[in-house]
Amino acid sequence: MAVSRRGFLSGGAAGVAGTALAGGLLIGGSRADARAAGTQGPKTHATYPFHGEHQSGILTPGPSDKQDFTGVVAYDVVSGTSRAGLQDLLKTLTTRGRMLTAGGAFPDLGPSQTPADSDVLGPNVPADGLTVAVGFGATLFDDRFGLAGRKPLKLKEMPPFPNDSLDPAWLHGDLLVQFCANHPDAVHHAMRDVARHTRGAIQPRWKIEGYSSPPRPSGTSRNLLGFKDGTANPTGSLAPDLVWVYDPKEPAWAQGGTYQVVRLIRMLVEFWDRVSINEQETMFGRRRDSGAPLDGTSEFDAPNYKKDPDGNVIPLNSHIRLANPRTHATADQRMIRRSYNYDLGIDLNGNMQAGHIFIAYQQDLERQFETVQRRLINEPLIDYVQPFGGGYFFVPPAARDASDHLGSGLFV
Repeated sequence: MAVSRRGFLSGGAAGVAGTALAGGLLIGGSRADARAAGTQGPKTHATYPFHGEHQSGILTPGPSDKQDFTGVVAYDVVSGTSRAGLQDLLKTLTTRGRMLTAGGAFPDLGPSQTPADSDVLGPNVPADGLTVAVGFGATLFDDRFGLAGRKPLKLKEMPPFPNDSLDPAWLHGDLLVQFCANHPDAVHHAMRDVARHTRGAIQPRWKIEGYSSPPRPSGTSRNLLGFKDGTANPTGSLAPDLVWVYDPKEPAWAQGGTYQVVRLIRMLVEFWDRVSINEQETMFGRRRDSGAPLDGTSEFDAPNYKKDPDGNVIPLNSHIRLANPRTHATADQRMIRRSYNYDLGIDLNGNMQAGHIFIAYQQDLERQFETVQRRLINEPLIDYVQPFGGGYFFVPPAARDASDHLGSGLFV
């Protein structure tokens, strides 16, 4: 190679503030019914429910037939220390989410008034499959609002892991809102509406927008390293058993919620493009063209590690083997991923700032994400990916009905 791996990194590919990489990659999944057809399900549903037991945008729609576009925004609460003020903020977020996900016409306030809507989507706002999922960061439960005793049992700030290049400007937050929709203008419209109605209460800490590639040519979408991403995602009835929190040790208000991990991962795509296909496939443990494991012929073939105990076909340090060893003992360590690609342009050295928004949901951060992440320490892919930001959040249950609001149980 014309340049060493470490030389490429130190040459500035990751050295611009706010654009380094953080994290764990975890390639995996598709819908169970889509596996037989070899294609993903439709992504054009008009609406998803806002009220119910769980917030939409996690398992509804499913992790592999998710909407094509997302915007992830972390916020700091800046309105003071009033518990009533925080509750009013959550009521506002609930109201905006309820209205935006339903769609419809905004009121005409008259020619002398500021318009009620930006009209980015026209006078009759389409729901466009929008979901608005709100999560709470560990810092929301500090001394400000008197909620320390109601903090979810396992919620904490995301720690640095070996191989991370974390940038404080891209980390943590009191609140996290993930907007997903079928088109990017619907995501922009929703983010802008929330900003308008929460000004003075919350301040954006970091924001990133992403997209999901269509199946090419079929099966699961690809990430920016060219490999299918999500093949091993748990599906069907298995998924809820890995996601929703129903632990009597957790606070009553948290029952039916889930722990969310967000990892912002820069992919050193120019450097990756200089690597032989054999080396790329060996690092992943899958064929790049079909997504099949190296011991299989099609994307959804299960790798047979028992027949390859020494890693002669699928190396022991390959990504898929480390992330999911497929043993009875590691079955409950899996998590549901709803990840996206991103592109932030170029850095000061002219290198592309593109990569992966890793998003995962689970019952237990330690049992699931952190256990898997530790297995991935020093995997061969670390020379080509750099986790640089994100955080841990707890996504509470949905508002039950029009009289309820997100996080209402915190104030009972």
